[in-house]
Amino acid sequence: MINKKVEQAINEQINRELCSAYLYLAMAEDFEMLNYKGSAHWMFKQYKEELSHAEKFIEYLNETGGRVELKAIEKPKTKWGSLLNAFEEAYKHEVFISENIHKLMQLAVQEKDFPTQNMLQWFVKEQVEEEEQTLYIANLLKMVKDQVPGLIQIDNMLGKRGEE
Repeated sequence: MINKKVEQAINEQINRELCSAYLYLAMAEDFEMLNYKGSAHWMFKQYKEELSHAEKFIEYLNETGGRVELKAIEKPKTKWGSLLNAFEEAYKHEVFISENIHKLMQLAVQEKDFPTQNMLQWFVKEQVEEEEQTLYIANLLKMVKDQVPGLIQIDNMLGKRGEE
C-alpha cells in the first residue's frame, strides 16, 4: 500500500500533468491559427507527452493500491501573441513542474517510500530534458526576434519533431 501523503501528492501531480497537456494543446491551437504548422505539431506532441506523464502516475497509483482522484482542470490561456512568448511560458511552466517533482521526491524520501523514489527518478531525468528543450527553443526565437526567415526556419525545425 502506498503512503497516504504520497498518494495525495501524486494525485496533485496527476492534475498538474493534465493541466500541462491542456496548456500545450491550447498553444498548439494558437499556433495553428497563426499558421505556424511546425510549432503547432511540436506542441501537439508535447500535449501527448504530458498525457503520458499523467498516465504513468495513474498506473503507479493503481499498481501500489492507491486511489486516483481526478481534479478539475483550469481553462488555459488561448493566445500568446508570438512563438517566443509561448515558449518562454512553456519553459517557466516546465521549471514549475520540475520544482513539484522535486517536492514529491523530497516527500518520498521523508516518508521512506523507496518504490516511489525509484519511480520518480524517471521524472527527475525527464524534467531536465523538458527544461532544456523549451529553453533551447526560446533562446533560438530570441536570436531571430521578428525576422520572418528565421521564424520560418524554426517553425520548419519544430515540425520535424518525432522524425528523429
